[in-house]
Amino acid sequence: MLELAGIIVLGIMAQWVAWRVRVPAILPLIIIGLLVGPISTFFTSDGEKLLEPMLSRTEEGTIGIFPDKYLFSFVSLAIGVILFEGGLTLKRKEIAGVGPAILKMITIGSLITFVGAGLSAHYIVGLNWAISFLFGALIIVTGPTVIAPILQNIPLNRNVSTVLKWEGILIDPIGALVAVLAFEFIRSAEGGVEFTSHALISFFQIIFIGLALGAVAAYLLYLLIKKELIPHYLLNVFTLAFVLLIFVFSDILAHESGLLSVVVMGMVLGNTDVPRLKEILSFKESLSVLLISILFIILAALIDMEDINIIIHDWWALGLFLIIVLVLRPLGVFLSTYRSDLSFREKIFISWVGPRGIVAAGIASLFGLTLTATEPKVDGADYLVPLVFMIVLGTVLINATTARALAKALGVTMDTSEGILIIGANGAARIIGQYLQQQDRHVVLLDNNEGSVRKAKELKLEAFNLNIYTDDLGEQFELLDMGYMIAMTSSADVNRYAVRKYQHEFGENGTFRLLSPDELKKDREELPQRGIFSYTDDYLNFNEVARDYPFVHEVEIATKEDLERLIDRTAVNNQTAPLFMRFPSGRLEPIPPTLDDLEFEEGLAFVYLGKKLEEASIAEIMGEKT
Repeated sequence: MLELAGIIVLGIMAQWVAWRVRVPAILPLIIIGLLVGPISTFFTSDGEKLLEPMLSRTEEGTIGIFPDKYLFSFVSLAIGVILFEGGLTLKRKEIAGVGPAILKMITIGSLITFVGAGLSAHYIVGLNWAISFLFGALIIVTGPTVIAPILQNIPLNRNVSTVLKWEGILIDPIGALVAVLAFEFIRSAEGGVEFTSHALISFFQIIFIGLALGAVAAYLLYLLIKKELIPHYLLNVFTLAFVLLIFVFSDILAHESGLLSVVVMGMVLGNTDVPRLKEILSFKESLSVLLISILFIILAALIDMEDINIIIHDWWALGLFLIIVLVLRPLGVFLSTYRSDLSFREKIFISWVGPRGIVAAGIASLFGLTLTATEPKVDGADYLVPLVFMIVLGTVLINATTARALAKALGVTMDTSEGILIIGANGAARIIGQYLQQQDRHVVLLDNNEGSVRKAKELKLEAFNLNIYTDDLGEQFELLDMGYMIAMTSSADVNRYAVRKYQHEFGENGTFRLLSPDELKKDREELPQRGIFSYTDDYLNFNEVARDYPFVHEVEIATKEDLERLIDRTAVNNQTAPLFMRFPSGRLEPIPPTLDDLEFEEGLAFVYLGKKLEEASIAEIMGEKT
């Protein structure tokens, strides 16, 4: 009981530490696993591990947690759930929407890593061809869980962050699928590389059952949810049970086909219009965090000192690591980004940042356990886990400690975050978002109303269905360059909460909210002097104007007095609403409570929402005397 509770407590503590110091969670998880596993043998009185995952009998009695087959079963099921969750995140539209460079990164780049690492493992380490290419397949993936903390901690420019972000998202399930196929190849050929007729039949049987059963299971689950045959309170646990059922049933039909089935099931289900998919994904993400926390402490603790000594004392391990990091990764990046818009410095940085993550380490451990337990034992299988863990730990450690310094040295960081985050996707927010986007600003709209988000997307705006109370916006890749935030929902409480919680994360250059109807009735002197988007209009005013006159206009101003008169006139007119001052440099600023401190610049423009003012009316306003 102490060991099981300790694993969970240490795992969640490791996740918390990773969040606090902004490093990939896999780093503290593996370190803790090694400390309570092989490294602890130096400090315990009997020379045994503090945590021994594998149950065994000694002279002193029984030690360990899981009997052999149950440890294998737990790891298999845990990896299955994790891969299902990964499959849910892979969308067809995401693949179609990314640039050619990113598509080449996950195809050409992956092929170079697969072939290059396989050849290196064979000729440098001396592994047989089957294990060598399985190793190559396992280290294809980077994954969002290891890329996200790096991107969130470094203000990279948009080109670099976009490539790394989408590579991490797309290559995770794709890399897992390649690794599973390579593993099935070895299993069907009984550890060799020759295709006998039996091996050929077994391989295609595994592929067919995995693809067919995964697709059928996804469609069946889709129908059950669509027809509301599953009550809401059972949806998440039913989905979990269904995934486990398909995993086990697939393995019964064709041994070791379960992983392929659940990956395909996740990918198919994630690309259907299934109701409440977000709830399922949220539950699976939480479950994956718990499983990953348990899994990696157990897997790292399972390693013996003999495995670590292999890595530490043999020169070929360092040679293999350097070839993967310094040769294969840059080669894949430069070939994939040839003739792209990326600069040489950006390519160098992307080449350096390629940390391997949870999928690589987890599947390697599962496959290693399987192949070492196979009779006859697959030659070289016991090298698989320590080699992959070396690559994972080494790349994560190097990237987490050097990426910031290298980014600054290469000049691929943003001086300031110029993106604009709008909380709310109502009519006025959509029109303002379109205007800002036309000014070459990166604009993202967030709303928990699916209809508003859908309308924003129809206008070619980047919009996401998120709830600021329940979703952690800090984990969203799309918000990495947000330096401004405007909270303009219909709820004054939501607007205040958004500003209070996220002003330091997304509002380094400015955080603004709408006034509430009650605040709008107060004198200007009673209102906050900073952080208000409009001192003349609330949510209702903005959206009434946006409904009747959904346009944004600009008027070039000659003097500060003209600007003040235009603001006053458009504020009292129920057909217009003041928005911004646009400076000659392109900088946009909301209208302040007073223009006393404004340093007027020639060429400044006044931006307003609503009915376009007639030229004669503008001339009349500017001609008025104060």
